[in-house]
Amino acid sequence: MDAVPATTLTFAPLLPEPVLWLLAALSALLLGFGLLRRARGSLLRGGVALLLLITLANPVARKEDRSPLSDIAVVVVDESPSQGIAERQRQTEQAARDLTEKLNALPNLELRVVKAGAADAETARRDEGTRLFQALNQALTDVPRHRLAGTFLITDGQVHDIPEPAAAGDYTRAPLHVLLTGQPNERDRRLVVKNAPTFGMLNQQLSLTLRVEDSAIQPGEMAELRFKQQDGPSFSQSVPVGRDVTIPFKLDRAGRSLIELDVPPVPGELTPLNNRAALSINGIRDRLRVMLVTGEAHAGERVWRNLLKADPNVDLVHFTILRPPDKQDGTPIRELSLIAFPIRELFEIKLYDFDLVIFDRYRRRGILPTAYFENIGRYVARGGALLEVSGPAYATPLSLYRTPLSEVFPGRPTGQVRNEPFVPQLSDIGRRHPVTSNLSGSGEAGGAPNWSRWFRTVIVEPKRGETLMQTPGKEPLLLLDRYEKGRVAQLYSDHIWLWSRGFEGGGPQAELLRRLAHWLMKEPDLEEEALRAEARDGRIEIERRSLKPREEPVTVVRPDGSEQQLKLEERGDGSATGALGATLPGIWRIRDGQREALATVGAVNPREFADVRATPDKLRPIVTASNGGIAWLRDGLPDIRQLDKGRGSSTREAAGRGWLGLIRQEDYVITGLTLTPLAPALLMLVLAVSGLMLMWRRESR
Repeated sequence: MDAVPATTLTFAPLLPEPVLWLLAALSALLLGFGLLRRARGSLLRGGVALLLLITLANPVARKEDRSPLSDIAVVVVDESPSQGIAERQRQTEQAARDLTEKLNALPNLELRVVKAGAADAETARRDEGTRLFQALNQALTDVPRHRLAGTFLITDGQVHDIPEPAAAGDYTRAPLHVLLTGQPNERDRRLVVKNAPTFGMLNQQLSLTLRVEDSAIQPGEMAELRFKQQDGPSFSQSVPVGRDVTIPFKLDRAGRSLIELDVPPVPGELTPLNNRAALSINGIRDRLRVMLVTGEAHAGERVWRNLLKADPNVDLVHFTILRPPDKQDGTPIRELSLIAFPIRELFEIKLYDFDLVIFDRYRRRGILPTAYFENIGRYVARGGALLEVSGPAYATPLSLYRTPLSEVFPGRPTGQVRNEPFVPQLSDIGRRHPVTSNLSGSGEAGGAPNWSRWFRTVIVEPKRGETLMQTPGKEPLLLLDRYEKGRVAQLYSDHIWLWSRGFEGGGPQAELLRRLAHWLMKEPDLEEEALRAEARDGRIEIERRSLKPREEPVTVVRPDGSEQQLKLEERGDGSATGALGATLPGIWRIRDGQREALATVGAVNPREFADVRATPDKLRPIVTASNGGIAWLRDGLPDIRQLDKGRGSSTREAAGRGWLGLIRQEDYVITGLTLTPLAPALLMLVLAVSGLMLMWRRESR
């Protein structure tokens, strides 16, 4: 714009200002005293004093060449996930276009448009909700506040970084207007978790407190709450709306478990996204109780004991049967070096207290009655774990297979024992099963493992289950099977202890037995058929394990309900993996037609969807403090007016019915300056001397 001249009166005093004020005060005092005494020439003396004071004050005419600066208006567009509900996105886009067009048409106004709140991985991780004022502050970083004509927020009102009015000085120097998307008095039902544990012991009673809130609650209204535990039980129950409810539950798996809670949507509500909540609870297993029964002392007996004792979370009960219970002679108790085997206590009273039962080279010697083997079979059927390490006796009439456990064991002995050296190998399934896949030294597919030899194997005929390890002649060495609710494993050689002793370089004995024990105790990470998903560094990483290669893609369901297909890449070890970017906070579901996995991005229950109803209440205090206005976009975009500086002293003046105002700040920069003295020293001196001479002449008469 062209420079505009402006002239103002200013002073360039020849003496310090306090001195001038002091002289003026003395002059006024003397003039007043003279007038009071009616002294001759008092007014003439006052005039001379005034001329001297004006000379010392040195008045100057200041002529400035001013170049006007444009005012600045800022439009902040809320693009947070809650703005995608119902018609809000359409309202937002239309309002942003129309408002931009109107503001660009106003004279001497610069427009800045800022988009804020868009979902990305980082905001989802921090779960900070909608932060419009953070974006506004960044937009105003290089803007002098005295040039700001006004600010417009296009939002649903659910903003989570609103400053207190007392601390919002930078935002209240110009009108702050809010254009609300959505509708007044919207209905929404939401599920709020008030209190929940972050960890809990397995199979112990836990509880959580929740509340179903509804903006249109009816007296006595009930809602159907659905409870679903990842890879665990699910149930439904009716709960009252608007009241706190305590839900008891138990964890049945170790590690992180996701618990989903949801209530069905009601007609007319905004979104079902906040009708559900999820809890991430870490299941802690108490000390594992393992019973190890060694049928006879042998070189590998201590291998099992050392392995299990090395784990501080394992409580081991170990018996080596050397004295049958019916051997009661007259030897005094204090002279006995061995005790009778406590069969009734172990296999009848406390059997179900154990997480794993191991029979190591056990042979029937009349110690355990048939009824106790039936107990063990029931223990497995009800969810227990049984591991049998076969010695030569498994191929004889003294075999455990000749007991009721024959229904439990997956391998039928043929009566043959092969005493020949061989190197154990993985079967095709074994290379894909998590118990044996990627064992150290297992070699490439089809290649010979780099393990030491074993020298004995019991020949069996598999009835069911999966063969993970075998001899070079394809005879089973390790057989795993599920029996009703429990699990069974059989190792058909008692020479695995050679690996622990380092014979011929040894093998992964500790790693194999640890995985085997954890699979028997249903460790989730060792499931052979599983689908897992985890949110990490802004991505959803997906892994599917299967004993057979699968080519079908998985379906990814985002928190907003949209879906996409993702092809997983086979790795050849029983797992297939894939990943995709994750921006929306909340629960992501991955399905493969058989299983479903969950992953949470950001907070499990994101702040963004805690309350999605459009509301003016949160922003009203700061809008009032800035003399701005609030308008619903459903009523159309208000008219935009420019107000002269100083008029916006009340809300009514900066915003009114059907209009919103911007302040003309009239800021400028000075491009030229001219100073013209208004009291030249020579002229003022002549006038002062003339006054003194006139005063002398008058008083000399």
